[in-house]
Amino acid sequence: MKSLSKAIAAVAIAAATLGLTSCSDNPSSTSPVEGNWEDVVAAANKEGSVLLYSSQKPANLETLKTAFHAKYPQITLDVVRGTDVDLSPRVETENRIGKGTADVHMLADARWIENAANSGTYSTALVGPDLKAPEYEPEKSVINDRFFLTSAAVFGMGWNTDTVPNGLQTPQDVINPAYRGKIGVVNPSGSATYTDLYRYYAKTYGEDYWSKLAELQPRVYTSALGVAQALTSGEIAVSPTVQPLVTEVDAGAPVGWTLPASPWGTRWYSQVLSVAPHPNAAQVLANFMVSREGQAALNSGYAAVLPDVPGAVARAQDIDSPDTADLAPEKIEQYTQEWAKLFQR
Repeated sequence: MKSLSKAIAAVAIAAATLGLTSCSDNPSSTSPVEGNWEDVVAAANKEGSVLLYSSQKPANLETLKTAFHAKYPQITLDVVRGTDVDLSPRVETENRIGKGTADVHMLADARWIENAANSGTYSTALVGPDLKAPEYEPEKSVINDRFFLTSAAVFGMGWNTDTVPNGLQTPQDVINPAYRGKIGVVNPSGSATYTDLYRYYAKTYGEDYWSKLAELQPRVYTSALGVAQALTSGEIAVSPTVQPLVTEVDAGAPVGWTLPASPWGTRWYSQVLSVAPHPNAAQVLANFMVSREGQAALNSGYAAVLPDVPGAVARAQDIDSPDTADLAPEKIEQYTQEWAKLFQR
């Protein structure tokens, strides 16, 4: 694990100077063995390991590891979890130098996904049979035979039941002087996903929604996971933008959650990386992620890509994709500055 940490740290430093459009080099690529699916699985077993970069919550990723090991005991799945802002530059750097660390990359940044899918720079063609299954609806779920829909997050209200025993009904309920200093929000800085979420709330609940909330001196966190943890501990009482707290409720945490009538959501797509050091195991993991076992593991509290998945709260294909034209880097930066004026006074 020390060598893995050093490798990741090295590419992260280099990544700071790189952008998506700068990755025009043609690095050496890897690909699965020729033959049928059984041949790919056999080769994956020989490779023996696979590494996933993902921004999903740790509890679901741990469940994925357990389920994957049960299905493929000869392949060790390791996960590096981080935000899209952290992980995508690493993918860019590994691709540029032609030496991969990760095998599969899972993210929710719609603009990055669109640009990468159109360029074909970072990923390789998909070969798994579950990715072509009718119930997966590949015509809706796969982009350019490179990016495959894996999950979707939906956001709603969350509260600490010790502090707010009657819960919340709508995001407007959060704007209450009783919650001054006890509201949790996520910093959208540099994130296309959270920029889109904030704009959706302003459009849906009033252009002055965030200015009213900012007056109540909310606590700012780097991720939705941080907000969920703060609700569980009682550090905050409410949040207007938290992912369904299914895992926390099941564990007996003093929290509750509900979705508004028109919830905002964001899709997670994944790709098998073209410089994957374990190309066969990468394909096996990709296929497993959209199988029934994989979906049940990944999607407690999320929207699943298959129907009737236990623990899922919606169907991922039903979550609208954002308008990527409105999420150009300069527009995200402009919104980040506007947000900072409101929330970091």
